[in-house]
Amino acid sequence: MAKFKKTAGKTAGKTTGKSANRGTGNAKAQAERLSNTLSESAQQIWLAGVGAFGRAQAEGAKLFEALVKEGLSLEKTARGFAGGRADFVRDAVESQVGQARERATDTWDKLEKVFEARVQKALVKLGVPSREDLADLSRRVEGLTAELRRQQAPKATAKRAPAKAAKPVLSKAKGRVEGKAAPRKAAKRAKSAP
Repeated sequence: MAKFKKTAGKTAGKTTGKSANRGTGNAKAQAERLSNTLSESAQQIWLAGVGAFGRAQAEGAKLFEALVKEGLSLEKTARGFAGGRADFVRDAVESQVGQARERATDTWDKLEKVFEARVQKALVKLGVPSREDLADLSRRVEGLTAELRRQQAPKATAKRAPAKAAKPVLSKAKGRVEGKAAPRKAAKRAKSAP
């Protein structure tokens, strides 16, 4: 490129300072030099490209392997960073889920208590006894039942004692006294006994 600029500057200086005759002959020479300069520049550019291609082929495999190694190290670094961040994010999410679960449980418990209170209030308005009322009533019934049994126990023993001392009653159907065996049957029993 440097040669091209120098040559172009020389040819421009020659045409301005000399006569027109020489200008036509000079113009051909100048065009020829310019053509040579352009050819040389194009040749040099071509050779530079071929040289770069050759170097890329020779060093390309080495460069490619170096880039792969660098990429692997960057990937490890990124994974380590992402792994650390993933643990942090996982812990944060688990914490948030735990808090949400606790709030939901608390809310559910409050809702359950409100529901039970409203149901109890409606049952009281309808006159349905509560558990405490039923338990109290059950205790009272048990107490009354026990008291009734205590009062009936002496009467039952008093009724049984006179029944044993009662007089024999005659049976209308067979003409026997109830409670005693017939004389024949008693005699048979006495004979058969050892």
